[in-house]
Amino acid sequence: MSSNSTIRIGNDDLYFDIGPNQKPFIIAELSGNHGQNLALAKKMIEEAAKAGAHAIKLQTYTAESMTLDVDSPDFVINESDSLWAGEKLFNLYVKAATPYEWHSELFSLANRLGMLAFSSPFDEDAVNFLAQLDVPCYKIASFELTDIPLIKKAAAQGKPLIMSTGMASISEIEDALKAARGEGCADIILLKCTSTYPALPKNTNLVTIPNMRTAFNCQVGLSDHTTGIGVSVASVVYGASVIEKHFVLSRDDGGVDAAFSLEPSELAQLVIETERVSQAIGTVTYGGSRDEEKSKQYRRSIYICKYIEAGETITAAHVKIVRPAHGLAPKHLGAVVGSVASVSMPKGTPLSWTNINSVH
Repeated sequence: MSSNSTIRIGNDDLYFDIGPNQKPFIIAELSGNHGQNLALAKKMIEEAAKAGAHAIKLQTYTAESMTLDVDSPDFVINESDSLWAGEKLFNLYVKAATPYEWHSELFSLANRLGMLAFSSPFDEDAVNFLAQLDVPCYKIASFELTDIPLIKKAAAQGKPLIMSTGMASISEIEDALKAARGEGCADIILLKCTSTYPALPKNTNLVTIPNMRTAFNCQVGLSDHTTGIGVSVASVVYGASVIEKHFVLSRDDGGVDAAFSLEPSELAQLVIETERVSQAIGTVTYGGSRDEEKSKQYRRSIYICKYIEAGETITAAHVKIVRPAHGLAPKHLGAVVGSVASVSMPKGTPLSWTNINSVH
């Protein structure tokens, strides 16, 4: 499917069209910020809906499906600047996982509030589980983009596929697309992503978005791990049709991803500002918009600023360039000075060619 084609995600009762001439599709990623508190997860979904998000996304995995429960240094996060430095991978995933038994209830809640709900599966069993819930699409996380069997499994479900591309080379993206398309999946959205947590704006390289759209003939969006909304808003200018941001009720309350997650008021601003930017891009236009026509009357023009009798020569003292624009355009001042008034004109008369005569 062409990068200019609209992709519909959802069903007849609830759907969103994504693509050119559509407002950006905003996904609130709950990740593990619910702290495995079901009531908190529900509250997050309610607040995301109030903020205007179009979808919520979960992550579907267990610690056992993500990694091995071993004490080897390979399975410990050793980057000193990581939010999770020193954390054993297995223990981190135990804390961050969304229980499978929550999914149906959370998805239903989101749907009742007018949002789509889907998830990132991290293994083939998770795809099977989500298929039973009839999710509207599947999301492949950046770290799983090289898991070709997983991509094939998700792509074969007959639903749109969203794939994050953090860290991925051109050839790795090509491999993922080939795998998905080989399973008959035509509705694919790639997300530009920087896989650091939080990500720095200087590493985001938004100019890659239009290049990706051309290179891979796909719609392209942004999975944004920077703090704040500035980078996401800017991405719309480069053609991002989807924006995914992690979400939390309050960063002060913590959560595994809280440091780079948006709070409800920020998510609301993201929805508003990305839609404004989308509307503002428009087309190459000169001469003003239709709505600007009324404003043209407040340009400047030539007016009489000192009473003059009919037959009197107009001098510079008789005229002035002022607002509004009901008189002759300022460019005609040289022709006006030295001409003869054909009628008497009080101060405030807009000059026109009919009330002056050329120089004798």
